[in-house]
Amino acid sequence: MIDFEGVDLIEPFRKELELCKVRAGEHVVILSEPSSRSDYVAASFAAARSLGAHVISAVVPGGSAAPTPSTHTGAGPGLVSVLEDTVAQELLKNADLVVDLTREGFIHAPAQQSILDCGTRIIFICDAPEVLIRNLPAEGDKARALAAVDAARAATTMLVTSAAGTNLTVDMADCHPGFQTGFADDPGRWDHWPSTMMLCWPQISEGTIVLSPGDILLPFKEYIRTDIHLTVVAGHIEKVSGAGDAAMLEQYFVDSNDKWARYLSHMGWGLMKSADWFATAMYSKHEIMGMDARAYAGNFLWSTGPHPFLGRDSYAHLDIAMRGCTIELDGHAVVVDGHLVDGDIEVSA
Repeated sequence: MIDFEGVDLIEPFRKELELCKVRAGEHVVILSEPSSRSDYVAASFAAARSLGAHVISAVVPGGSAAPTPSTHTGAGPGLVSVLEDTVAQELLKNADLVVDLTREGFIHAPAQQSILDCGTRIIFICDAPEVLIRNLPAEGDKARALAAVDAARAATTMLVTSAAGTNLTVDMADCHPGFQTGFADDPGRWDHWPSTMMLCWPQISEGTIVLSPGDILLPFKEYIRTDIHLTVVAGHIEKVSGAGDAAMLEQYFVDSNDKWARYLSHMGWGLMKSADWFATAMYSKHEIMGMDARAYAGNFLWSTGPHPFLGRDSYAHLDIAMRGCTIELDGHAVVVDGHLVDGDIEVSA
């Protein structure tokens, strides 16, 4: 029987690798584990070959260092088989581009930074095919993301408010603003297809966060059904109050047994205009990481746990996506009631 699995994905994967500036003669390593999608491996291989690259498909044993199930959580602890194998790491360090098709990626693993320091580009891909194709990035997305980064870097204070009662003041000093744009085109660049967002790593935030029905808890990939009130002091969640959903969140903090679990990590807003807020409800949890929610244009995305600039190494990583917020930088709104302010941030030509 002829196996056509992956054929329909070759063209979008080729477009993605073109955005990652794969050129003839470059070395592309496709990293996967036994549970990775075989059609993604095939499409990546064919797309890279069609661009004239040298291609190696490396399949390593599965198994994450994190205590939570490996279900596209976004925690990014990496695979033990790579974290503890210098031969595997050297292969990745010698690649021009790594197409990371593992279930969790290496987003928060120190080993990833050592790979990037060698100039290797890494593009992480794990969401469902329809999610990838609908959110295929465009080259201009990078300029929009960089403009948002510049605005965040120039700000001293970010204020996040909502009709539900959120009122969070964020000190933007030394917040290390960054971005995701859906493709890795510069040496030493990691990115995630699909994703377009601005994110930063503040040191101090104070106030109240109110999660409302319809907001999304990741990696649970669940819509909140009852309000959750969070009191934040010096970047630490001091109090969780509310009904059923609040009890679940509090229990997560307790059961994680992680000293950094209640600390805020990165935060920012989504820029991906093709994202679908309801995609999280349309797929089984093992099929998606939830990038529609994370990068949804005009959302407020914040997280808990790891903070590389404050030395917080943690597996207790939640991403929480909120709609309906207003985000102001030094009094200048970039998001109003969950909608991007069109023309608010100038994009350099």
